Amino acid sequence: MNKKHNFSAGPCILPQEVFEKSAKAILDFNDIGLSLLEISHRSKDFVAVMDEARAIVKRLMNLGDDYEVLYLGGGASLQFAMVPYNLMKVGGKAAYLDTGTWAAGAIKEAKKVGTVDVVGSSKEENYSFIPKDYTVGAEYDYFHCTSNNTIYGTQMKSFPEVDTLMVCDMSSDIFSRQLDFSKFDLIYAGAQKNMGPAGVTLVVIKKEILGKTGRENMFSILDYSQHIAKESMYNTPPVFPVYASLLTLQYLERNGGIAAAEQRNEAKAQLLYNEIDSNPFFETFCVKEDRSLMNVSFKITDESRKEEFDNAWKAAGISGLNGHRSLGGYRASLYNALPIESVQVLVDVMKSIK
Repeated sequence: MNKKHNFSAGPCILPQEVFEKSAKAILDFNDIGLSLLEISHRSKDFVAVMDEARAIVKRLMNLGDDYEVLYLGGGASLQFAMVPYNLMKVGGKAAYLDTGTWAAGAIKEAKKVGTVDVVGSSKEENYSFIPKDYTVGAEYDYFHCTSNNTIYGTQMKSFPEVDTLMVCDMSSDIFSRQLDFSKFDLIYAGAQKNMGPAGVTLVVIKKEILGKTGRENMFSILDYSQHIAKESMYNTPPVFPVYASLLTLQYLERNGGIAAAEQRNEAKAQLLYNEIDSNPFFETFCVKEDRSLMNVSFKITDESRKEEFDNAWKAAGISGLNGHRSLGGYRASLYNALPIESVQVLVDVMKSIK
């Protein structure tokens, strides 16, 4: 197979060994003569997978037993509803930072549960920067932010000090850089951006924050406490995505953990941004200080060269470079598993446009 240079924003590139081990498990899992896709999620073989998949997250994030790890269905979009449903008090309110399309989606859903104050927004400037001049007081039940914005290519480089709970959607930069994860009370992330295939969502939650909304007769399937009590198996979990995510996290742990991944990601981003900044035919959509290490969104400055560039990167075996339909241009997603050699191929193509 002619391997492509995969810059897709999601589903994401994964390590080759994850594909190989996943394929083997589909044919014969743990040499038991059954496929991973047909064994019971209650079997000892899969329970061991789920237990380790939850444990490795806490190891990588350096979190203690006061946190619980869940693997849930429904994508990050379901968390847009579950977060306010579980954390916003009856008659209370929450603070949200509006930094892109997915942050706006979270705001829309939270407003169906209770009062939402947008404490900062860059919408009027087409989400070209991360708002910074805002405060979040104790009058809010929680503060919600999106750490990385896949469409616009912006990323929060630091997080505010708030007088309430901190909730973060880390879907597109989870496990890509070192953070003090204990600063967050709830983190969620769709796996398909940087840690596994589509079909499962990671939720990391401090257990003590639950059960304080005053909301009675909660829908069980939307109640984090129910999922915690059943150890992420309240209903049948997405078995294959959980297993592939575990393999991806094991690969990350063996290869230096988050610290080493961050170094690799910074090198890849610097290589590409240096070419964009030095090549007059390309420019980014966002301000320099907020540029994402994960999603480099950029455009060509001379539309007459677009066809030439498009033909060149496709001929070089590059895939998934087109920008999001709402923004246009191009988007190179530099997720953990993308080798720097692929970035160099893209940079060489860009140099040819000079």
